[in-house]
Amino acid sequence: MSKILLLEDDEILSDSLIELLESEGFSVVHARDGEGVLQKTFSENFDIFLFDVNVPDINGFELLKSLRESGDKTPAIFLTALDDIASLAKGFDVGADDYVKKPFEFDELVIRIQAILRKQYNSFQNELKVGEFCFSIEKKELYKNDVFVPLAPYELKLSTLFFKNLDKTLSKEFFIDELYNGKEMSEGALRVHINKLRKIGLAIVTIKGIGYRLASS
Repeated sequence: MSKILLLEDDEILSDSLIELLESEGFSVVHARDGEGVLQKTFSENFDIFLFDVNVPDINGFELLKSLRESGDKTPAIFLTALDDIASLAKGFDVGADDYVKKPFEFDELVIRIQAILRKQYNSFQNELKVGEFCFSIEKKELYKNDVFVPLAPYELKLSTLFFKNLDKTLSKEFFIDELYNGKEMSEGALRVHINKLRKIGLAIVTIKGIGYRLASS
């Protein structure tokens, strides 16, 4: 399932958002201040950020600016009561993908989240199909002939990368960096994970001397 990092110091609002987002199938990690966000992004990867602006320690604008400068490209939506043009401009200047003014309709927020997630996969649909396989963007789940395929964490990360980059040749170094967050890992370990996906039927092609590719057809 897609993983959201929520930065919100209002306890009532954060509890409501967590409950509603989880009911939509998202996994939600909550932080109440900027320092909490930095700690969580250091140890975990997320599919999307939902940031309030006026929070303790580091405001949301400065926090996202810092994350972008460090190379973090996770899509971000600001949820804020600030509704002036200057704040809107600043939000996008520091790297936001969307800006939602409080109060907002929850259904609208979900629509915006889904649209950003689809954009990451270069798709207008919620599902990507390759042969007998279907990948749910929202749920981050793989199905074969409509039957759910359980995957270990590394294989799920790997399949997600392939579906995000259909028809693109990706280097071995790219996979190792994405899978292991820069930790040293052998190409042999990568091949093991690739072979596990091939055993379930994904037609992953080896591009000699470069890496791997999953074709859409």
